[in-house]
Amino acid sequence: MAFLEVALENINFTLQKNQRLAIAGETGSGKSTLLKIIAGLVTPAGGSVSFEGKRVSGPLERLIPGQPGIAYLSQHFELWHNYRVAEILDYNNDLEPADATHLYQLCHIDHLLGRRTDQLSGGERQRIAMARLLVHPPRLLLLDEPFSNLDMNHKRTLKTVIKNIAQKFDITAILVSHDPYDTLTWADRLIVLKDAQIIQQGPPREVYEQPFDEYTAGLLGDYTLHNGGFIRPEAQTAFFFSTHP
Repeated sequence: MAFLEVALENINFTLQKNQRLAIAGETGSGKSTLLKIIAGLVTPAGGSVSFEGKRVSGPLERLIPGQPGIAYLSQHFELWHNYRVAEILDYNNDLEPADATHLYQLCHIDHLLGRRTDQLSGGERQRIAMARLLVHPPRLLLLDEPFSNLDMNHKRTLKTVIKNIAQKFDITAILVSHDPYDTLTWADRLIVLKDAQIIQQGPPREVYEQPFDEYTAGLLGDYTLHNGGFIRPEAQTAFFFSTHP
């Protein structure tokens, strides 16, 4: 049985358990809206989403919007002000103490538990926001531009965190980004959106090396159009596919 099935107008795909799916597209292509529909935070105009064989309810059908078992991390996340990190994480924590400690180590935040939220860097705040979702472990984690405003080192750290957490807690993940470094070096599978429609989907390297059109080619990096085919710079290809976390 499919772990997640999405069948909206012009958008259809199935996600298997433990897959890492990336959704790429330019600004305004519908990436974030699609993620919110999957999370049960936006009601689609047509079609449906099924999670573990059950239809995902929209916000008009639930007192508290959101689907049980699905966690959504927005790029505009917020942490409570004037609280210590440990206080934020203890709220709604369902983990045993040893598991919670291990989660904080995986997120690289175990040394931050005594700090206040106004004493954190952007990368630290991002990892704490993720840990806050994971103390009540979801089965599907939705990440909306999670690496925005992070430098390359912090991106690498957060990607490693996501990978390790998914393996430890058996979590499936979907990531939305317009940055090819985020998608190509992280995902098992890639979907490209344009004007709220799927242009291409498949393994990241296949989509990168055999793009459907110039939109997809340009979205994923530099290329040269030659005799109707797309040629990628060797150095760029090596960069993307030798840095998988």
